[in-house]
Amino acid sequence: MKTEQLKAALNQETFAPVYLVLGQESALIEEVKAMFKATLSVEEMTMNFASYDLAQTEVARALEDAEAAPFFGERRIVFMQNPFFLTGEKVKTKLEHDLKGFQAYLEAPQPTTALVIFAPYAKLDERKKMVKQLKKTATIIDVQKIDERQVQQLVTAQLHHKQVTIEPAAMTLLLSKTNGDYSQIMAELPKLMLYAQQSRVITEAAISALVTSSIEDNVFELVPLVLQKKVGPVLEMYHDLLLQKEEPLKINAILLGQFRLLLQVKILFEKGYSQGNLASVLKVHPYRIKLALQQSRHFSKPMLAQAYLGLEGIEEKIKTGQGEATLLFELFMLQFAAEDVA
Repeated sequence: MKTEQLKAALNQETFAPVYLVLGQESALIEEVKAMFKATLSVEEMTMNFASYDLAQTEVARALEDAEAAPFFGERRIVFMQNPFFLTGEKVKTKLEHDLKGFQAYLEAPQPTTALVIFAPYAKLDERKKMVKQLKKTATIIDVQKIDERQVQQLVTAQLHHKQVTIEPAAMTLLLSKTNGDYSQIMAELPKLMLYAQQSRVITEAAISALVTSSIEDNVFELVPLVLQKKVGPVLEMYHDLLLQKEEPLKINAILLGQFRLLLQVKILFEKGYSQGNLASVLKVHPYRIKLALQQSRHFSKPMLAQAYLGLEGIEEKIKTGQGEATLLFELFMLQFAAEDVA
């Protein structure tokens, strides 16, 4: 079920006893929470709503609330958040979760309660019996990461609703600065709309002025300069990042990750993988895949591999105390620029 389908169902007061909100798009998760809360009056929110963080509270307490009859209303709404036990992840905790009781509840849920389970994970552990039972019982609400096309559609629709437009170049820059992340864009929109209050148009200049570049965004700009062996501009940008109090190991790790992605994308694309398949296989946002494809076309696999191995060597030396981080990066850049790799 998509969020718009959920909204329509709740508006018609059609509730399922159990919902599984599965995915990691935080803006959509917040929308779902708001939709459920909007079905209760202020008085009902006090008496018939509860939210439990299962990283801090035993699931039995949430189930007790879910099993209770509503007070002076037709329905209780109970949120369960961070159900890490649905995944294969090993989590150290002192809590003793009654997972048998949880599975038993799923087999016979309270009809006057809407139990909403928020699972902010890419996937659940399908081998577990309670996961199988949950997927059998629950109405699943999809809040997985949104691809670039959907992001543009949703952002445009949101702006249209507020009678604001965005220039094509501004949309491109916004996607670039946020790596096409819908949740991050939604967090930026309020100030952009406020800035465009008079003109009703969000411009490229507004994006440049108001949307802060992340370290990932800044490091992404480093990648083509490294590959083009422009030593001066690379070191100038590197030192600018250091002046911004960014850690050398963090800069190197992001660079290393980007070159790993470029290599993976180039190899898999040559094997026939499509842009969409690459995003799914590599579990990387579609917009990052698109940019990686654009960059990787201009450079050979040996050159990408050489840069990757050089950066990997820096990381190992930093972690084992074999040199000063800044000096190691400068030496890497000089050696990389001097070597002739086709």
